[in-house]
Amino acid sequence: MGRTRHTKGTKKRAATPARTTASRPLRVWLVAAIAIAVVGGVWMLRSASTSQASSANAGSAVLEAESQPVVRSLRVEVLRELSHERDAYTQGLVWWNGQLFESAGRYGESTLRRLDPQTGRVEQRIDVSAEYFGEGLALVDRRLIMLTWTAERAFTYDRDSFELGESFRYRGEGWGLCYDGRRLVMSDGSDRLTFRDPDTFEPIGEQRVRLRGQPLRDLNELECVDGAVYANVWEEDFLVRIDPETGRVTHYIDATGLLQGEDRIGAEVLNGIAYDPTAETFYITGKWWPKMFEVRFVD
Repeated sequence: MGRTRHTKGTKKRAATPARTTASRPLRVWLVAAIAIAVVGGVWMLRSASTSQASSANAGSAVLEAESQPVVRSLRVEVLRELSHERDAYTQGLVWWNGQLFESAGRYGESTLRRLDPQTGRVEQRIDVSAEYFGEGLALVDRRLIMLTWTAERAFTYDRDSFELGESFRYRGEGWGLCYDGRRLVMSDGSDRLTFRDPDTFEPIGEQRVRLRGQPLRDLNELECVDGAVYANVWEEDFLVRIDPETGRVTHYIDATGLLQGEDRIGAEVLNGIAYDPTAETFYITGKWWPKMFEVRFVD
């Protein structure tokens, strides 16, 4: 049977050589046409897919741009200048009842001061123990609370007499401090704000700060105003307004050019924010600055 099949197959192939040769061009054209159709279809599908992907990416980019938090840009409007003691390495500044309280830092030079906001004159002053580097300052009722940089200690002082009271322990560095009426807000030089109980100083929450979606580090002196937190940023000539509930910077405040000429000699960075709620003005200064400024933040 195998041989019969082989013979029949041989005879069949031998009997039709002319027909096979004659149909070859037609078959080639058919194959080519099918190939072109397949390639064209694949190309159209890929083009459609690429177009859809490009449209999706473009849409995502637009949505991302639209969802990016809008930060309002403000500048400092100077209302008046007043004198500021050159030996004050300013860390904290607090307004209360027509008076300014200031904490100054550096080892062996740290002080707590009361200032006359009309003249800048120092009316009361005590020295802090030389082993401590004084930092941020906040007022809670009758107690002034001053941070220290690396000692992990906060000291309380009587608002009127400056008599030393109790102290608190905390972990990490102390930079800025303010009181919003129900909790203390503290910075440590990172992008973090820590919320603390005003009576025990225990942490009760925290928030990370973002400027246009990016971490904003080196947060320094703080001032709590109407539910917001204003902050200096270490070694920067701008301030920011922060929503403490979300951590988002809502306002960027340009404070460049406050000191001019000889006033800049020996002066260090911008630092120190206090708010007068009656006049709705801010007092700002810097480390070893010869001047303090009463200002508004305007468009």
